[in-house]
Amino acid sequence: MNDVTHWATVAGLGLASYLIGAVPFGLLVARLKGVDITKVGSGNIGATNVFRSVSKPLGILTFVLDALKGWGPAWFFPRLVQGGDAITAAGPALAVAYATLAIVGHTWPVYLKFKGGKGVATSAGALIGIAPAAVGVGLLVWIVLMAVSRYVSVASIGAAAAVPIAAWVFYRGQGLTVPVALTVLATLIVWRHRGNIQRLRAGTEHRFGKKL
Repeated sequence: MNDVTHWATVAGLGLASYLIGAVPFGLLVARLKGVDITKVGSGNIGATNVFRSVSKPLGILTFVLDALKGWGPAWFFPRLVQGGDAITAAGPALAVAYATLAIVGHTWPVYLKFKGGKGVATSAGALIGIAPAAVGVGLLVWIVLMAVSRYVSVASIGAAAAVPIAAWVFYRGQGLTVPVALTVLATLIVWRHRGNIQRLRAGTEHRFGKKL
């Protein structure tokens, strides 16, 4: 692969990462039940709103599909660029770049006038492709906080904060790319939950298992 072809491949897969991330699976899945997910519940296209406002199975399906949007670009695309299973020193940087573009696509999708979801499921999928050990810590924190608080938002924010901390512990020896990128990603996720934080402070946030 010559330099022109190489960089064309890198750029093309970057664009593909964004466009894949921008696919609004929550909106499409909800339509299977004749529901416009942007007009029910919180109005968010993510898995949590589908779970609450449409059905639990479709909410789980949405989460899996949104996670795959992050995993594919993060795990598979760097291998396409490098032509095999082995990931060289450039691999982590490519994985982070493609994962970030997929998350940006989900958060600001071109198909929906740049109004998307919070990026939790897509970020989780991307992290499994990049830093599985950090994901394990984040998942554990999510489960504990969800069991204790019954707030999806609290669990998501806590997990988002835990993942970069774990990344600094587990992956710092491999360079700063992954820890720094996950720190930035966590900041984005928490910022996207600012409305939830306001509702938590006001006591109006929806608690899982409690009827609206």
